[in-house]
Amino acid sequence: MNQLHQKTVAAGADVPLTARRIALLAVRSLYRELALYPKPGLVSFRDNGAHRDMDAATFVRSLFSLRGYFVAIAAAGMADAKFAGLQQLGVAAESRMLRATRGINTHRGAIFTLGILAAAAGRATARNMTLSDENLRAIVTDNWSRDLRAIVVAGDTAPSHGQLMAAHHGVTGARGEALQAFPSVFGIALPALRGALARGAGTRHALLHTFFALLAETTDTNILFRGGAGGLQFIQAQAADFLERGSVFEPEWQQRAEILHRQCSIKNLSPGGCADLLAAAWFVHELQTGRA
Repeated sequence: MNQLHQKTVAAGADVPLTARRIALLAVRSLYRELALYPKPGLVSFRDNGAHRDMDAATFVRSLFSLRGYFVAIAAAGMADAKFAGLQQLGVAAESRMLRATRGINTHRGAIFTLGILAAAAGRATARNMTLSDENLRAIVTDNWSRDLRAIVVAGDTAPSHGQLMAAHHGVTGARGEALQAFPSVFGIALPALRGALARGAGTRHALLHTFFALLAETTDTNILFRGGAGGLQFIQAQAADFLERGSVFEPEWQQRAEILHRQCSIKNLSPGGCADLLAAAWFVHELQTGRA
């Protein structure tokens, strides 16, 4: 994989988007999600939400550990690596994350979701394809869907919350999102984000609007794990009500969002899956708008 990475980086000067730039945008999108507040139940620089075992500093250490991973997986995508190679990079990244966080899972879902999207961006760039929604989704479907169906968790790897909830509730989680080429990113989050920006919302307001759109429509396996079907129904209903009453475009939106944040923190509800999808949507948005 080192030879593959070196070959790709050497070729990077001939394409408009390098593996290092893709990686920068991936890490920056995760930092943007961490800094966002108020996100019901989630860690930010303000507080720990529903979590007692992690804080913002834990996430920052995790992000530092993942910088090289996103470079490597984008480079692997540029070099047309097989899915097995991408998976090996992801497993190694998860090990580095756990060392950096002393065993706390901060970014397992993001390693999977943003890793695949970074590889897809690398592949598109190497082939001089535009980074459109359609092209990114087609790359995932055409190249990796068969392998995604056949994913086997390594014997020494604990099952994710998504895998546990798939067994109990029949939901698919991050793997199901990838199998369908990320419908929550491209069908829910990005339309909400683009719509909010078109209405004149700033970045923070647009991202919070997008996050509530995801909460209202996504079956987040992290919420199912912590709060069961009742917890999921609660947060979806509250998020839908937030949107129906004007979202971030009405005067008292922050007070209402903070109330839900406190409620979710008390109820131990943490929509980490939606957080990963939000970061993925911002990542794609920055790829497409040409930000450095």
